[in-house]
Amino acid sequence: MAEPKKKSMLISHGIAAQNRKARFNYTILSTLEAGIVLRGAEVKSLRMGRATLTEAFAGERDGEMFLFNMYIPEYQGGVLSRFDTKGPRKLLLKRKEINTLIGAVARAGSTVVPLDVHFNPRGVAKVTLGIAEGRKQHDKRAAVAKRDWDRDKARLLRNR
Repeated sequence: MAEPKKKSMLISHGIAAQNRKARFNYTILSTLEAGIVLRGAEVKSLRMGRATLTEAFAGERDGEMFLFNMYIPEYQGGVLSRFDTKGPRKLLLKRKEINTLIGAVARAGSTVVPLDVHFNPRGVAKVTLGIAEGRKQHDKRAAVAKRDWDRDKARLLRNR
């Protein structure tokens, strides 16, 4: 009797990697969705959900936007193609969107931070970019206090 097939741990659509610290360390002013250029083995590894965005950032090189420092581990499924796990990956944006991002970075204190990498319903990898300003330490404490109060308030209203 044949063994039943194991359910694949691949992500066909939904969030593959998320930068949760970005919303804590930065104030997100606006968001933008961009395509990302990946090779076959990178896509397979990303579908396994092991990528990290904690140190990643987006920047301009030769008039195009790239995602730097995003870690995608090598795929262990017997594929021979190797890739740079933290190499720059080109972002697919329209010229107007690129100019908007470059203009935002030119302002003092603004940066472009990847918030998450996800697969849309068609199965295409997309990255959500946020134009952000860094938070000071007292702003971070205020954000923690507000989050705690909102949680307590919801708990009180629920138990009412």
